[in-house]
Amino acid sequence: MKTNRTTALAASIALLAALTSCGSSPVGKADTGETSVSTTAASVTTEAETKTAAATTLPQNTGAKGNIFDSKGHLLVTDAEDGKRRSFAGDYAVSFANIITSMSDGYDTAFDKILTAPSGEDSCQSIKLTIDGDVQNDIYSYMESINLRGAVVVLRTDGSIMAQVSYPSYDPNAVEDQKYNDDLAWGDVGNKAFSNYEPGSCFKIMSEVLADRYGIYSLYDDGTWDFGNDHPIVNWDHKTNKNSYPIPNRSLNSAFINSSNIFFAKAFEQIGEENVLSDLRTIFHFGAEDSDDIHCDFGDLSNNIEIEDIDDLRRSAFGQAKVLTCPIFLAALGREAVFGDMVTPFVMKDIVDSSDPNKKTGSGSKANDVIASIPPECRDNLLSVMGSVGADIGVYVPDGYSFYAKTGTAEGWLGDFLYITGCVKNYNDNGAQSWDSYDNYGETGSYVVVMEIQNPADHGFEFASQSAGVYHQILDRVIGK
Repeated sequence: MKTNRTTALAASIALLAALTSCGSSPVGKADTGETSVSTTAASVTTEAETKTAAATTLPQNTGAKGNIFDSKGHLLVTDAEDGKRRSFAGDYAVSFANIITSMSDGYDTAFDKILTAPSGEDSCQSIKLTIDGDVQNDIYSYMESINLRGAVVVLRTDGSIMAQVSYPSYDPNAVEDQKYNDDLAWGDVGNKAFSNYEPGSCFKIMSEVLADRYGIYSLYDDGTWDFGNDHPIVNWDHKTNKNSYPIPNRSLNSAFINSSNIFFAKAFEQIGEENVLSDLRTIFHFGAEDSDDIHCDFGDLSNNIEIEDIDDLRRSAFGQAKVLTCPIFLAALGREAVFGDMVTPFVMKDIVDSSDPNKKTGSGSKANDVIASIPPECRDNLLSVMGSVGADIGVYVPDGYSFYAKTGTAEGWLGDFLYITGCVKNYNDNGAQSWDSYDNYGETGSYVVVMEIQNPADHGFEFASQSAGVYHQILDRVIGK
């Protein structure tokens, strides 16, 4: 996948400065609007010409590239009979299209060197992914059924991605030209899980740790912080709960649980730009330089934060100004928040035999690859307040699990985006175990689930907390799998 480094923010800066919460703008290849698969530059074949890879007998791949399987050994991608196209398993084609095809700059491109390397006589190496195709399908079908435009990322404790769903998608077997296509990669049907936008108040997971680290536990909260420039910083409830303001001694815990923009803006101003940027890099691997990128097997996670003046510094504390990231990073952040360590997300489980996905022929990506850590003295308080948020939004999990969360409501020039970053923690999960196979993962494993909604108005949602029922439906499709 292409690195999603921001290249131009000037067009949105003026509007973003006026936002009350966290705006949203893409980076890298831009989502330019309402492009649909029917209007992409790629031509489409007739139904009679469409080929699928549904196969009762797995092929011994003898073409230009090896096969791709899901975590259970289901065939996802193989060479078509003519040897000139890739063929996508009909049952999984649509839900995987925008993360796996070369047209969308997906895994078939990211792992090209592995898939084209010889493996024995007249065959190429094949790979098994960490993604569970059935969970991927189930989440996609649910999002489709309610027209939930956006993304869902499910991360296991070891860093493996269990599901990476982006709705809407397209039928890759119906695309005649299978080369990279800008619309399919970054348009309306592109991979939203790997596209950067402002994260909303989910950024406060990091802000809370920094406030704790510098001993900022109580601040004056005005409800509306006016600088006389027509761009005040306000809290989400500054109108609906205005009689409770000002709060002379708002606590750090109250600020996180009730998502106060003003508290964290004042905290960042007190901490200072140099310390903020340094700690974001070292504690969370979050920064704007190439050296801050997280090198995943499928591509680089390239976050962005630019501070040009004091207002940028303040608004960065609640994920506004020029702060950009993607749902995959938020999943890694959620994992770090609950277990203390951030690990590199990955999707390649093993190199396998092309006719037997259960026969491992080479190693996949490294699991439990720790790349950043929260200071031990700052972990307990974050876990406590995320537990309170999880309880407050009314998401309940089965016995044997605890739930931790942060919501984020982002307002930007593309419209409102809503986020829930949550972790369903298994009591038996200490954050250090590994799994040769994910067949029995549900017995001891935890799930970090990030939901991004890009069309909240269609569902009557104004704030992220109102989408908790939808999030709960996604958890029901994940927990125990």
